[in-house]
Amino acid sequence: MSLPTVKVAAAHAASVYMNKAACVDKACAFIAEAAANGAELVVFPESFIPGFPVWAALWAPIYNHDWFKLMVENSVMIDGPEITAIRCAARRHGILVSLGFSEATPASVGCIWNSNVLISEQGTLLNHHRKLVPTFYEKMVWAPGDGHGLRVADTRIGKIGTLICGENTNPLAKYTLAAQGEQIHISAWPAIWPTRKPGGQNFDNLAANRIRAGAQCFEAKVFGILNAGFMDDSMIDLLSASGDAQAIEVLHNSPRAATQFLDPTGASIGDLLQNEEGLAYATFNLNDCVEPKQFHDIAGYYNRFDVFDLTIDRRRITPATFNDPVDSSRNRELPVLPDLD
Repeated sequence: MSLPTVKVAAAHAASVYMNKAACVDKACAFIAEAAANGAELVVFPESFIPGFPVWAALWAPIYNHDWFKLMVENSVMIDGPEITAIRCAARRHGILVSLGFSEATPASVGCIWNSNVLISEQGTLLNHHRKLVPTFYEKMVWAPGDGHGLRVADTRIGKIGTLICGENTNPLAKYTLAAQGEQIHISAWPAIWPTRKPGGQNFDNLAANRIRAGAQCFEAKVFGILNAGFMDDSMIDLLSASGDAQAIEVLHNSPRAATQFLDPTGASIGDLLQNEEGLAYATFNLNDCVEPKQFHDIAGYYNRFDVFDLTIDRRRITPATFNDPVDSSRNRELPVLPDLD
């Protein structure tokens, strides 16, 4: 059995903060650039559209109402024009795309999820995942997701799985992907994740991200794409507009996350970007996933399935179930959708 060798790209990119239309335009430009440079997959960070709600860490909830309304206004539907534009770009350039976005729902004007979508080179949706548990102050912004997106997509470049930020701390979520034959593990992260006021010991997300993603690479014997966002001056300026000196100090002194790649032993390969924006690249030879499984194959022989039993509920959770009476007037054909392009 011979597995493919693939070139992948990760956008260490700043969102056009709280501007969904401009974020889409920027993502499409990066998609075109990655494809032009020979990448077969390009990845975007957590909540790239419309940006990570770091304001939830800086101020108490009673001071964040306007920020929350702005975040909701710039969150997007999975079947809306923004995701459609990304699908068009993926198909136009013949490249797979993994995108983090804040997802809105027609069921509520105020409910949003921290979501990720994997799009094929034909522009089809391969997987749509909502973060299972918003982490720490994210709970004041995003609703909990469900198990529907805990899936590995079997693509022409390998079997791809994705977890969002703190989900990479959840061993059961990671094992769920490993048990589906995952070969490329995407982990999406924010640019910063402040936890302490100035003078305190802040959460070192550079080290924490590497440890968590590296554990999945080593344990599942997979290649890893750690894709972090980038905080640019315009984002800092918007968050500093209140003049809160302590918040400004947090923004400038919190550790910056890095975008990097790991092999199936957890070792670094390819490019690493931390303090500058751009596309990082790496080449994965998926045949390198095979030999380490001779040592430990947690989804194969290196487990005790008679001792451990894991069940995953992948139903999509909805707020209500409607049992309508049969209405023949509703049984007409839906209109044909236009071409994505």
